Amino acid sequence: MAKQAPRKSGPKSAPSPQTSARRRADADRVGVWIFGARGGLATTLIVGTRAIAHGLVPAHGLLTATDLFAGIPLVELGNLVFGGHEVREGTLLDSAGEIHAATGTIPHPVLQKVQRELAAIDRDIAPGSMVNAGATIARVVGKVGASRPVQSLRAEIERLSGDIERFRTKHRLTRLVCVNLTSTEPKLELGRAHASLAGLERALDGDQRRQVRPTTVYAYVAARLGLPFIHFTPANAALTPAIVELFARTGTPFMGMDGKTGETLVKSSLAPMFKYRNLRVLSWQGYNILGDRDGAVLADDENKRSKVETKDALLQRILGYPLHTHVGIDYVPSLDDLKTAWDFIHFQGFLGFKMAMQFIWQGCDAILAAPIVLDMVRLADLAKQRGEAGPMAHLACFFKKPFQVDEHDLHQQWHALVDYVAKVRADAARG
Repeated sequence: MAKQAPRKSGPKSAPSPQTSARRRADADRVGVWIFGARGGLATTLIVGTRAIAHGLVPAHGLLTATDLFAGIPLVELGNLVFGGHEVREGTLLDSAGEIHAATGTIPHPVLQKVQRELAAIDRDIAPGSMVNAGATIARVVGKVGASRPVQSLRAEIERLSGDIERFRTKHRLTRLVCVNLTSTEPKLELGRAHASLAGLERALDGDQRRQVRPTTVYAYVAARLGLPFIHFTPANAALTPAIVELFARTGTPFMGMDGKTGETLVKSSLAPMFKYRNLRVLSWQGYNILGDRDGAVLADDENKRSKVETKDALLQRILGYPLHTHVGIDYVPSLDDLKTAWDFIHFQGFLGFKMAMQFIWQGCDAILAAPIVLDMVRLADLAKQRGEAGPMAHLACFFKKPFQVDEHDLHQQWHALVDYVAKVRADAARG
């Protein structure tokens, strides 16, 4: 029987761009370092991410899970590795259990399925910073966290940086994104120490603790390490000119500030309606009631001031003229993490006739916020992969006071994000 000639093997076909992107995504292990890692929002975020990755719940609220992002090389949710800093005592399981008991937003079957993973993540949560955090946060945190000794600002920075570097090495992470989910701090009076990086370095060298808040230290650490940074709180102490200069020096993307999840989200989508129809808004009164630790912190007037400023600033910018506005925030302990907002809008139409509109917004802060934090983590990681640096203006739709973005109309902000995604897709097609 004649032997068959050996079959010549032709060149292997190259994998498609979609296959290559998928393989890269599967190989990635991307860290998510959370400042405020056992808070209600962080706990909901971690539990929700694990639950979606395991197919236990649908990805409702997660924009990056929609067709808009099909084919975009985002990190897979199952490849996210969580760690962080926290100033309170306890565990993630304790926090998740409290949330389940108070509001039921974390279902018990889900909690049972992920509790071992929560215990593993707890081992990667280190003590956070309380440098000049303010009396209210110190009271909410309790004696143990509030009394943690600080040798110096430089020593604190080295400690926090070391925690992150050990986490990155331990898990052999491809990349890492930092997210600030801490409580709202009192407003910091900005001066020469915040105007330039040189000024901030002098303040740090001189251990001038009154010139910083915890968010200043956290943002400085992220910028120095070249890690993308999402500033989800209204605190003005993080994205100062000095910190922004450091982000620019290390070529790092960042964005803030104050996540837009409830009443302000409705405002930024509803106010353009009056503008588009030339109906003049005369007054816009808003009242918010909320509980949980966030409500307790915002019960302090100094802490509340930062929050109110970001919630109240956008109406005049959208409408283009001055009007009477008011934002009230009151603490109602029995609400836990549920919140209610009531808004009254007085406006003028044809023939000068005055009319009114009212709406009530009821929701859960963490449930509304967690998916957009997760969206921004994936998009910040994408920006880092693409070599982008500076403010991520395309994320403006997620913030009440988007950094260096003057457009507050949610519809226009949405189109900016859509345009960015189109550009990413076009860049990928060009290879």
